[in-house]
Amino acid sequence: MSLPENTTVLIVGAGPAGLTTALALAHNRCYDFVIVDAVVEGHNSSRAISIHSATVEALASINAADGILSQAIKGKSIRITSRSSQIFEAKFDPLKNHSAHPYALYIPQNVTELMLVQKLQSLGVQVQRPHRVVGMKQNENDSRITDVSFEDGQVIRARYIIGADGARSIIRSIAGIEFSDPEGPNPANIILDRMIFADVTFEPEPVGPLTLEGHLNGTVFSGNFFLLTPFGNRFNAELMQDGKPITKSIFRVGCAIPSEKGEPPHAPPKEYIQDMIDAYGPACITSDPSLNPTPVKVDQLIWSTRFTTRCAIADRTFTRLGAAVFLIGDAAHIHSPAGGQGMNLAMRDAIFLADAVTKHIQASAGNPDVDDTILQEFADTRRARALEIIGFSKRLLKIASLSYDAYAWWMPCSAASIRDLILRILGGFDFVQSKVAWGLSGLGRR
Repeated sequence: MSLPENTTVLIVGAGPAGLTTALALAHNRCYDFVIVDAVVEGHNSSRAISIHSATVEALASINAADGILSQAIKGKSIRITSRSSQIFEAKFDPLKNHSAHPYALYIPQNVTELMLVQKLQSLGVQVQRPHRVVGMKQNENDSRITDVSFEDGQVIRARYIIGADGARSIIRSIAGIEFSDPEGPNPANIILDRMIFADVTFEPEPVGPLTLEGHLNGTVFSGNFFLLTPFGNRFNAELMQDGKPITKSIFRVGCAIPSEKGEPPHAPPKEYIQDMIDAYGPACITSDPSLNPTPVKVDQLIWSTRFTTRCAIADRTFTRLGAAVFLIGDAAHIHSPAGGQGMNLAMRDAIFLADAVTKHIQASAGNPDVDDTILQEFADTRRARALEIIGFSKRLLKIASLSYDAYAWWMPCSAASIRDLILRILGGFDFVQSKVAWGLSGLGRR
């Protein structure tokens, strides 16, 4: 497909960050933009599943929340459990004092992207695929324009370039922007640096409180944690692979992989997922009869992946190569999935960026030599927010990875048992539950 020769804004990447940027620009009545992606179609896998209160509010502010709200499961709480009993529950209901959206939404990322794409299409905008960026250079005739070249030989001249092209961002690479852990090349206390996630069905279907829709369940184990989120039958059609129908309830499972287990497979097979469930999962979904009176086994493996929990941030998220070049989403920052903050931060960044770019375009209309104060302020503010989220996710991961091993023979208690005791006690206080829900919601760090 032919691309236009010129555009004011070029968005590279059509994941949640890029799509949200396009929607926010359109909401601001800035329609001179092109959004491209390197792949033929979006990923048909669930990946990120949590959209928090602050992000729902942000999407609603650009009239982009309705489709997602119509499809998503409205989460009631996040629970922390042992393999056999509940330790703590943070209910989202207290957020009604602060937001019109007092819940987390649980929805597979591919469904989120589908809703955003459909909203864009209703505005007459199409994602241009497949177009892979291979180069950028300052335009010879206009120092505020960059010529962006693509693998197929086409070139677009753009005044603003938004790199929303993921953790391996080509925009970041061409711009020569460093991407590293804010604590340095060898950050301390990395305990659980690898994780697996999968969408599965079970036979027979498990029963119990942890299998009910509307709750994200985190099971703590010695030095490890396991995540379980029931989808019910809500997304069976959207998650179907290779035309194979899904008739049973789908569950998202996730597990950190201790280093002694070795490197997990790229796409862990059903047997590997089963072993991790039996080793670390809550009793109600294991095949171990000593833990589960009604043993269950993984029946259908719909999708699986592995990834590292490393953190990294771009040393700057705004620069100039002629055009103003920005990084958002995973191109700008990555961190562990603890707290489910990554996609949320990306989508809120996108909306703030669209506002800053629109203001700069309007200011430039009356003064072509307008400075970049608006753009730099955006970049500085959002990078500071990303650093805050990275620190937050690192703390959550550290707490989740505490061990039940005793400190010493003369102190027969452990860090994990102390954590569990504190959580059990504090969980009885409404204000503690509210504070945890508030921290996860993003409402205090939009």
